[in-house]
Amino acid sequence: MLSARDLWIDEKARRAGYENGAALASSHGLKTYRIDQLYHAAAKELAGNLDDVTALPKELRTTLASEGFTLDSVEPVVVQRSRDGQTTKGLFRLHDGNEVEAVLMEHHGERNTVCISSQAGCAYACTFCSTGQAGFTRNLTPTEIFDQARYFAKQLARQGRKITNVVYMGMGEPLANMDNVMASVALLNDAKGFGLGHRHITISTVGLVDKIDGFADEHTQVNLAISLHAPTDATRSTIMPVNRKFSTAELMAAVARYIAKTNRKVFFEYVMLAGVNDTDQHAHDLARLMKGPLYHVNLIPYNSTPDALLRGSDEQRIWDFAKILEQQRVAVTVRTPMGRDIAAACGQLRAETQPRAKAS
Repeated sequence: MLSARDLWIDEKARRAGYENGAALASSHGLKTYRIDQLYHAAAKELAGNLDDVTALPKELRTTLASEGFTLDSVEPVVVQRSRDGQTTKGLFRLHDGNEVEAVLMEHHGERNTVCISSQAGCAYACTFCSTGQAGFTRNLTPTEIFDQARYFAKQLARQGRKITNVVYMGMGEPLANMDNVMASVALLNDAKGFGLGHRHITISTVGLVDKIDGFADEHTQVNLAISLHAPTDATRSTIMPVNRKFSTAELMAAVARYIAKTNRKVFFEYVMLAGVNDTDQHAHDLARLMKGPLYHVNLIPYNSTPDALLRGSDEQRIWDFAKILEQQRVAVTVRTPMGRDIAAACGQLRAETQPRAKAS
């Protein structure tokens, strides 16, 4: 398996027209330590561009730039800051014109979470999610995923702060792009580069059973979150088409296998939809699924999207629902929405260039 550095240089070299990093190095007579300097400047020092990589000779920097070699594979197009001052959303353009969104959430204290995208669009069409209502375009490459986090890390570094958590909960289904997602995790985790611990990374999935089994075999400390959103097939299939392929029972069996193999906690995301999945009966049904100490439910207030004909549960209903779960000894948290005013909250991400896009 390639090192994180080699993953990074290979992709950056291909973007500049080379077959791989070795071809780029050969073309310029670069020794290994020069590639190390380049990677270290981008991933560890968070250099803004090639001109900032002063460890490299100026002539080399100029030559690489003329060939189209860049440290970033995503270009910020629009950056919005929420009124609460805690949430920043970036719209990023990719080399082929596709666009994705990522979000920085600055929590009280020193915790700074970045929510990143793994695909341009999404093929799974959950009725409450703006990305899914738009359709799927393509998978993102490892550095296209990694560079979203790098962008916000650069912004925080100017304030003497750093990213503490990364969640793969932006646009797209991460486990449908598993190879590239795991390669981007390697870039985030590399001790010689970005250096974010596995336990500070969370990957979310709508419930791709075969991929959950594969993820368990990765032997990683990365967290797993399941977008559950309903406790029964009757309800889940109406809001999440994926449930028609992988039933609730099959999904929960995959989770049980994952826990048996990894002994790691699983987080269940549950968006609260008025009259759809928020009754007392739904709460009792959900409690029956949450059988073990390594299950944790996150209740998410619904964030409106342009195309969905749904409305969120009111605050009292959410807390009553949580109380039923607590009474049955289910670990539960009610998430505080962030960034609603800039459409940066959970389920709201959709690039303007990607409405109802079709796969190419």
